[in-house]
Amino acid sequence: MNNNDTKRISRLTAIVTQLQTKRLVTAPELAAKFSVSVRTIYRDIRALEQAGIPLYVEEGKGYSLMEHYRLPPVMFTESEANALIIAEQLVLNNKDSSLIKDYSAAIDKIKSVLTLNIKDKANLLTDRTQFTQIENIERTSSNLSILQFALTNFLLTKIEYVNEVNETTDRTIEPFALLSVRSNWLLVAWCLLRQEFRYFRLDRIKKIEILSKTFTPHDLTLQEYFDRYH
Repeated sequence: MNNNDTKRISRLTAIVTQLQTKRLVTAPELAAKFSVSVRTIYRDIRALEQAGIPLYVEEGKGYSLMEHYRLPPVMFTESEANALIIAEQLVLNNKDSSLIKDYSAAIDKIKSVLTLNIKDKANLLTDRTQFTQIENIERTSSNLSILQFALTNFLLTKIEYVNEVNETTDRTIEPFALLSVRSNWLLVAWCLLRQEFRYFRLDRIKKIEILSKTFTPHDLTLQEYFDRYH
């Protein structure tokens, strides 16, 4: 199977997922979402029909799935599962108890379809992520997802970090936990340079590189870390 075949299979699955999440989807809408031509979407729709997917065409409107049809459980990637953990923390900090109850039930169903390996990593990330509501946030970073991956796979990480007095240093760290504060995300990591746990603000990480070398997981929970070091 070549790369084009792999991309098409992935797109066909994603199209069915879109059809499951919306009552009606148009060909131009799908073409824009997957960055292909409308003609390609027409071919994909024919392929799905030939594969036995029960599609319903509303002339001049779009496509929908026949009622009650569902794909087998979707396999989430590790990064998608990690993103769910952050979403879970956001909802759990909501003040509406009914929303928390409903989302908790939904997230349990989602987690049930994860592979064992990804499920274990997702549970580890849940244990190592502490969230409080971020208010009036102006600072941004693009490192949260990659640090989640380093944390759950126990991979040494090299960063270029700028401290509060604008000094830049190169650090090799062992990511341990992710915390949110009122204005930012913080990474708790063992710093090989300082030989101790340190906090790193994500918006001050200017460069990041996940190394291929693993580290031995730290044998303590996040609460045990707080009890021991604070």
